[in-house]
Amino acid sequence: MAEPVSSGPRVSRIAQGAYLVEGGDKRAVVYVASTDEGPWAFYDGRVFRPAQDPRSTTRVRRSEGSAEARQTLTAPMPATVRAVVAQPGAQVRKGDTVVVLEAMKMELPIRAEGDGVVYAVHCEAGELVQPDTVLVEIAPA
Repeated sequence: MAEPVSSGPRVSRIAQGAYLVEGGDKRAVVYVASTDEGPWAFYDGRVFRPAQDPRSTTRVRRSEGSAEARQTLTAPMPATVRAVVAQPGAQVRKGDTVVVLEAMKMELPIRAEGDGVVYAVHCEAGELVQPDTVLVEIAPA
């Protein structure tokens, strides 16, 4: 009899809408939800939507008609702003945490999608934000 072959990562539900994904030596928490606009998943500071969704697969929106193409980071779900890490004028690099949200008793870091300078911060610690609320704008460096 052949030995079973691993078919991919293991997924365990750890709370409503929260899953632990384990594969090899990596572990990650992924949040999954559905709204009137469709399903989405939050992982590593980014929101992913199904490929057939005409919107971006991340929660970063580029300013239309702007030569600068600023990054607009938005809240992926209803949450409380736990901390604002980057202030206007601060240099950020791709992957840097700029805001930390809390939802479902878990921290959700919102990360810069690219290098740049924080142009504006539209939230403050303790504030309750709704999905798609603009939190931070980042201009290219």
